[in-house]
Amino acid sequence: MQSITLAVGDAIKGRCTKCRKNTDHLILTLADENPAEVQCDACGRRHKYRPPTLAKQPATRRGGDPQESERKEWESLRPSMNSAVARDYSMTDAYKVKALINHPIFGLGLVQRVVGTRKVEVLFEDGRKTMRCK
Repeated sequence: MQSITLAVGDAIKGRCTKCRKNTDHLILTLADENPAEVQCDACGRRHKYRPPTLAKQPATRRGGDPQESERKEWESLRPSMNSAVARDYSMTDAYKVKALINHPIFGLGLVQRVVGTRKVEVLFEDGRKTMRCK
Protein backbone atom coordinates (compact mmCIF):
# COMPACT_ATOMS: atom_id res chain seq x y z
CA MET A 1 0.00 0.00 0.00
CA GLN A 2 1.28 3.46 -0.89
CA SER A 3 1.39 6.23 1.68
CA ILE A 4 0.60 9.74 0.52
CA THR A 5 2.92 12.45 1.79
CA LEU A 6 1.18 15.76 2.33
CA ALA A 7 2.92 19.10 1.85
CA VAL A 8 2.09 22.73 2.49
CA GLY A 9 0.07 24.03 -0.47
CA ASP A 10 -1.61 20.67 -1.22
CA ALA A 11 -5.38 20.42 -1.60
CA ILE A 12 -7.30 18.29 0.91
CA LYS A 13 -10.94 17.60 1.73
CA GLY A 14 -11.99 18.82 5.17
CA ARG A 15 -14.88 20.12 7.25
CA CYS A 16 -15.10 23.92 7.20
CA THR A 17 -16.09 25.50 10.51
CA LYS A 18 -17.72 28.48 8.78
CA CYS A 19 -19.46 26.75 5.84
CA ARG A 20 -20.32 23.73 8.00
CA LYS A 21 -19.78 21.52 4.98
CA ASN A 22 -17.16 19.20 3.60
CA THR A 23 -15.18 21.39 1.18
CA ASP A 24 -11.79 21.53 -0.51
CA HIS A 25 -9.07 23.16 1.59
CA LEU A 26 -5.50 24.33 1.07
CA ILE A 27 -2.96 23.07 3.62
CA LEU A 28 -1.22 26.02 5.32
CA THR A 29 0.78 24.25 8.06
CA LEU A 30 1.67 20.68 8.97
CA ALA A 31 2.26 19.05 12.36
CA ASP A 32 3.85 15.58 12.37
CA GLU A 33 3.06 15.13 8.65
CA ASN A 34 -0.64 15.86 9.31
CA PRO A 35 -2.50 19.03 8.32
CA ALA A 36 -2.64 21.48 11.21
CA GLU A 37 -4.04 24.66 9.68
CA VAL A 38 -6.01 24.89 6.43
CA GLN A 39 -7.85 27.48 4.37
CA CYS A 40 -11.29 26.77 2.90
CA ASP A 41 -11.50 27.21 -0.89
CA ALA A 42 -15.19 28.14 -0.68
CA CYS A 43 -15.20 30.88 1.98
CA GLY A 44 -11.49 31.61 2.53
CA ARG A 45 -11.59 31.03 6.28
CA ARG A 46 -8.42 29.79 7.97
CA HIS A 47 -8.92 27.23 10.71
CA LYS A 48 -7.64 24.07 12.34
CA TYR A 49 -7.96 21.03 10.07
CA ARG A 50 -11.00 18.84 10.68
CA PRO A 51 -11.46 15.66 8.65
CA PRO A 52 -14.59 15.47 6.48
CA THR A 53 -17.68 14.10 8.19
CA LEU A 54 -19.61 11.11 6.92
CA ALA A 55 -23.05 11.52 5.37
CA LYS A 56 -25.75 11.74 8.02
CA GLN A 57 -27.94 8.72 8.52
CA PRO A 58 -31.71 9.22 8.43
CA ALA A 59 -32.12 7.57 11.84
CA THR A 60 -31.95 9.59 15.04
CA ARG A 61 -29.19 9.31 17.62
CA ARG A 62 -31.21 6.78 19.53
CA GLY A 63 -31.19 4.53 16.48
CA GLY A 64 -34.88 4.70 15.61
CA ASP A 65 -36.82 6.22 12.75
CA PRO A 66 -38.62 9.34 14.09
CA GLN A 67 -41.55 8.85 11.71
CA GLU A 68 -41.90 5.24 12.85
CA SER A 69 -42.12 6.31 16.51
CA GLU A 70 -44.72 8.95 15.57
CA ARG A 71 -46.78 6.31 13.71
CA LYS A 72 -46.67 4.02 16.77
CA GLU A 73 -47.73 6.90 19.01
CA TRP A 74 -50.59 7.68 16.62
CA GLU A 75 -51.73 4.04 16.61
CA SER A 76 -51.78 3.94 20.41
CA LEU A 77 -53.74 7.22 20.71
CA ARG A 78 -56.16 6.75 17.79
CA PRO A 79 -58.69 4.46 19.57
CA SER A 80 -59.32 7.10 22.25
CA MET A 81 -59.96 9.89 19.70
CA ASN A 82 -63.55 10.83 18.91
CA SER A 83 -63.59 12.45 15.46
CA ALA A 84 -67.11 13.80 16.10
CA VAL A 85 -65.75 16.33 18.64
CA ALA A 86 -62.84 17.46 16.44
CA ARG A 87 -62.89 21.13 15.40
CA ASP A 88 -62.13 22.09 11.81
CA TYR A 89 -58.62 23.56 11.62
CA SER A 90 -58.34 27.29 11.11
CA MET A 91 -55.21 29.45 11.34
CA THR A 92 -57.26 32.08 13.15
CA ASP A 93 -58.38 29.78 16.00
CA ALA A 94 -56.53 29.15 19.26
CA TYR A 95 -55.86 25.56 20.37
CA LYS A 96 -54.98 23.87 23.65
CA VAL A 97 -52.96 20.72 24.30
CA LYS A 98 -54.96 17.50 23.69
CA ALA A 99 -57.47 19.30 21.45
CA LEU A 100 -58.65 17.34 18.42
CA ILE A 101 -58.60 19.09 15.08
CA ASN A 102 -59.76 18.08 11.62
CA HIS A 103 -57.38 19.31 8.91
CA PRO A 104 -58.57 19.33 5.26
CA ILE A 105 -55.33 17.69 4.02
CA PHE A 106 -53.77 15.86 6.98
CA GLY A 107 -57.04 14.63 8.51
CA LEU A 108 -57.64 14.06 12.21
CA GLY A 109 -54.95 15.40 14.52
CA LEU A 110 -54.18 15.76 18.21
CA VAL A 111 -52.52 18.93 19.52
CA GLN A 112 -49.34 17.78 21.31
CA ARG A 113 -47.92 21.08 22.50
CA VAL A 114 -48.09 24.84 22.06
CA VAL A 115 -44.96 26.16 20.33
CA GLY A 116 -44.56 29.86 21.00
CA THR A 117 -47.43 32.29 20.68
CA ARG A 118 -48.78 31.41 17.24
CA LYS A 119 -47.96 27.75 16.60
CA VAL A 120 -49.00 24.32 17.80
CA GLU A 121 -47.44 20.93 17.19
CA VAL A 122 -50.07 18.45 15.99
CA LEU A 123 -49.75 14.67 15.68
CA PHE A 124 -51.41 13.39 12.51
CA GLU A 125 -51.41 9.90 11.06
CA ASP A 126 -48.57 11.05 8.71
CA GLY A 127 -46.48 12.37 11.62
CA ARG A 128 -46.00 15.58 13.58
CA LYS A 129 -46.66 18.92 11.90
CA THR A 130 -46.20 22.45 13.20
CA MET A 131 -49.33 24.45 12.45
CA ARG A 132 -50.02 28.18 12.67
CA CYS A 133 -52.77 29.33 15.01
CA LYS A 134 -53.97 32.42 16.86
